[in-house]
Amino acid sequence: MAVYQIVEVGAEVLREQAKEIPEVNKTIEKLLDNLAETMYAAGNGIGLAAPQIGVSKRAIVVDVGEGLIELVNPVVVESSGVSVETEGCLSIPGVNGDVVRPAQVRVKGLDRKGEPVDITTDGLLARALQHEIDHLEGILFIDKAKKIYRSK
Repeated sequence: MAVYQIVEVGAEVLREQAKEIPEVNKTIEKLLDNLAETMYAAGNGIGLAAPQIGVSKRAIVVDVGEGLIELVNPVVVESSGVSVETEGCLSIPGVNGDVVRPAQVRVKGLDRKGEPVDITTDGLLARALQHEIDHLEGILFIDKAKKIYRSK
């Protein structure tokens, strides 16, 4: 495993639609390992998408304190409700914003073994999953924020 430099706003890869992963193999397992290690090494992140380490592939990791979730080709298939919360991003250091998102989501994808995963959740996990899936579409939280401010 390796800790990668996190790509910051302004890098082209953050604005691209990430490529679908045709099969989960050793290379993708290593990508998931590297994403997790990089996220944990950053110290204050709860999620990381492959484009954030310069890799235009549809893979994310999330850990909101309930254990690591690794998803390949994740998609939001259902959503409901409305929630407004403050978000930040490892790729946009020193900036926070108030973002409106669905309060509950159902996300489908594949795990590191290529097996189907189906997650229905709300709260912080729902927000983190949506934030990271947005990265796969080239969307940053600042694109959706109703209010943006610099953190101290």
